[in-house]
Amino acid sequence: REAGQRALDMAAGGDAAVVRREALRALGFLELSLGRPGEAHRYLGPLTADAHASGIGEPAAMRFLADEIEALIELGQFPEAEERLAWLEERASRLDRPSALASADRCRGLLLAARGETVGALGALRRALTAHERIQMPFERARTLLALGRVARRSKAKRAAREALDEALAVFEELGASIWVINAKAELARIAGRPPSDGRLTATERRVAELLAEGRSGKEVAAALFVTPKTVDTYASRIYAKLGVHSRAALAKQLPEIDRDASAKV
Repeated sequence: REAGQRALDMAAGGDAAVVRREALRALGFLELSLGRPGEAHRYLGPLTADAHASGIGEPAAMRFLADEIEALIELGQFPEAEERLAWLEERASRLDRPSALASADRCRGLLLAARGETVGALGALRRALTAHERIQMPFERARTLLALGRVARRSKAKRAAREALDEALAVFEELGASIWVINAKAELARIAGRPPSDGRLTATERRVAELLAEGRSGKEVAAALFVTPKTVDTYASRIYAKLGVHSRAALAKQLPEIDRDASAKV
């Protein structure tokens, strides 16, 4: 906050519109991260209004808009959130911007969830994850996973919630996003009951396991999944621990057995 306010003060002393915009964006995002939507809107609301008044039509120049929409949703200002979201959806679709499409679908999911439309919310959040596959933005993807975990938890889908939240937490921890680590852990703590211990892999863990079993390097797996090699290492450690293996050869041998067990249970 102190650094952001200093930037605003400096920008006010001259022609530094870009500095002012970035400072407001950062301060708004900080408050949203801390669960203070009113304070976030205080920064992002005027910023959004100025951008629209300037005729900006490129979503990439308004990455703060999704944060403003999320703040409005948390404040219960649904009509205004819907208006902002409709603009984002239209521009993202017309220009085919993967990052904007992902952000728009995440916001749509959050808005539907706030209105009690859980099924639609889960569908929108899953579409957001599909859009994330087209661009490497691990932090934003983790935010979507966190949102998906929250909605799944509220709909009593404990396993799906836990898997999404575990994956989000792993990314936040790797990136050093300490506030968001706390947020993800808080959501995990709200899931009643013990986590499953049957050794089953999440969808992402399964994909990582398959690629590793094919003999691909950590860098190759990371490139295929739009994550960092360190994230792949984290997943590999979890996979080995769950399956009780210690090498790729053992992993390749174990995967078909998992498939047979799953078929038998069905």
